[in-house]
Amino acid sequence: MLKGAIFLLCIMLSPSLLAQNERNDSIVHDTLTTGKQKRGFTKAIKKFLNFSDFDTTYISPNRYNYAFMLDHFTNYEYYSVGTNMPEPQQLRFTPNPHNKIGAYFGWRWIFLGWSVDTDALAGKKSKENRGTEFDLSLYSSKLGVDIFYRRTGNDYKIHNVTGFSDLIQSNYSEDFNGLKVNMKGMNLYYIFNHRCFSYPAAFSQSTNQRRSAGSLIAGYSVSTHNLNFDYNKLPEVIRETMSAGMKVEHIKYTNISLNFGYAYNWVFTRNFLASLSLNPAVAYKTSHIEKTEKEQNNWYRNFNIDFILRVGVVYNNSKYFAGASFLGRTYDYYRSNFSLNNGFGTLQIYAGLNFCLKKEYRKKK
Repeated sequence: MLKGAIFLLCIMLSPSLLAQNERNDSIVHDTLTTGKQKRGFTKAIKKFLNFSDFDTTYISPNRYNYAFMLDHFTNYEYYSVGTNMPEPQQLRFTPNPHNKIGAYFGWRWIFLGWSVDTDALAGKKSKENRGTEFDLSLYSSKLGVDIFYRRTGNDYKIHNVTGFSDLIQSNYSEDFNGLKVNMKGMNLYYIFNHRCFSYPAAFSQSTNQRRSAGSLIAGYSVSTHNLNFDYNKLPEVIRETMSAGMKVEHIKYTNISLNFGYAYNWVFTRNFLASLSLNPAVAYKTSHIEKTEKEQNNWYRNFNIDFILRVGVVYNNSKYFAGASFLGRTYDYYRSNFSLNNGFGTLQIYAGLNFCLKKEYRKKK
């Protein structure tokens, strides 16, 4: 009788013990899985943040801690205002190029320094006509960022006048102080083939490209544009045949874009590098346009194609470097009765040297 009771008790407890064992095994399995996932996620983050992960067959690292560089900048820009209704018309405005010279101190891939407008030093430009430009570019092996701010002066000239009076000649040029522009923005981008291709080798001299290589590039850009246009200051020969669609007093728009392109570094001889990259961008624009008193102000939203261009040529023997680079951006804004195109670029010519060897490259006594 006692044996039978014990046997029945064992049968009753077996499913409970089995379920308890299954729960314990499940907890252990989930804990191990969660631990592996956390370790995998942490490993992926560390790998992503490892900016020294490159193939030394293609890229050699910078052996020095610091750099000093003398620099000359020339800034270019243009603005075109136009319409297709009732007939195509366009006005193009360009200021004289702005020239700056400066000295910069670098640590790894960050350069900080000071520059001065050469025209202002020579007394060729009044305070009223001076603009303000700020450009900061940071390049690492995987990620890069361009930050810019630009406020123009009043030293524009009218060029390329089309669709107006026949009295206006094709080489027409006239001073115009009725245009003021303020823009600011940021470009972010990611280098896919970062183990073989180096943006810093072409644009910040913090690494050396030893073999030619290219890479796909993806990026994100956001900018704001604020333009005041006093068309009443235009010459009478232009105003008298000017379409109502071009009589815009104030335009403010935000530009958000995703871009995808390709870059290539060509090592054409020892220590010499030429670089070219082009990123077309699909841009979403939302804008507020203030027209003349007779017309209603409007909000617009639309998509356009913009472009980001980078070109560079550099000599770098690890100790000394010299070269030139150009960074250009274009922004296009179209409506059926109004269009605005603007672009600006910076040409940089520089020379410098690296100094203070890193500890791992110093000769041991």
